[in-house]
Amino acid sequence: MAGTIRLDKFLAEMKKGTRSQVKEAIRKGRVLVDGAVCRESDYKFDPAAVTVCMDGEEVAFSSVEYFMLNKPQGVVSATEDNLHPTVISLIGDAKRKDLFPVGRLDIDTEGLLLITNDGKLAHELLSPKKHVDKVYFAKVKGKLREDVTEAFAKGITLADQTTVLPAELLIESSYEEDGEPVCEARLTIHEGKFHQVKRMFEAAGGQVVFLKRLSMGPLMLDPLLEPGESRPLTAEELKALRKS
Repeated sequence: MAGTIRLDKFLAEMKKGTRSQVKEAIRKGRVLVDGAVCRESDYKFDPAAVTVCMDGEEVAFSSVEYFMLNKPQGVVSATEDNLHPTVISLIGDAKRKDLFPVGRLDIDTEGLLLITNDGKLAHELLSPKKHVDKVYFAKVKGKLREDVTEAFAKGITLADQTTVLPAELLIESSYEEDGEPVCEARLTIHEGKFHQVKRMFEAAGGQVVFLKRLSMGPLMLDPLLEPGESRPLTAEELKALRKS
């Protein structure tokens, strides 16, 4: 049972318009409940047991939604913003309007972002006590200290004297670009401090010039998703997330 909900609230939550717009639609007889016109905005019903149509189309009900997004650069991890497009604006097939990103990726960072309206799951994934693994691919310019892998494994101290938890660093390649040393690496962290990955590499003598999140807990970025694309989570992915 989904519980009861007001008709106007249901339509607004299912992205059929603002509350005032759906009230007007109801008043004009554009909304049917189980095949009959309903002109009462405050009519309460169980959306799991009733069929609602607006302008001749059934309004599908979803109490919770889960989307995997491959966040592109230039988009902010927010529900609304006056200057930049938001990650929520990229979820074109969402039914609900109360979705939010689980955590944040910087505007210039790409990769995996979970979008949902499940507050309980989001809290579990973001709780500092849970130490959920997050894996990033980073391209770093500059000469890193020789013991960077060991320093990260012990828990490096940032420029502001904050010490982060031990992290696993794997240098995948090293080369020169425009006469400057560059490395490509995978970094697994177990917390989510502000700009943490960038600050860790800065503390080791480097500058992150590209950053992409590859996974969060058991959830791995679908390689078929291009930047800006999203898809609903599979039942298996959601089950694994809840277990973690």
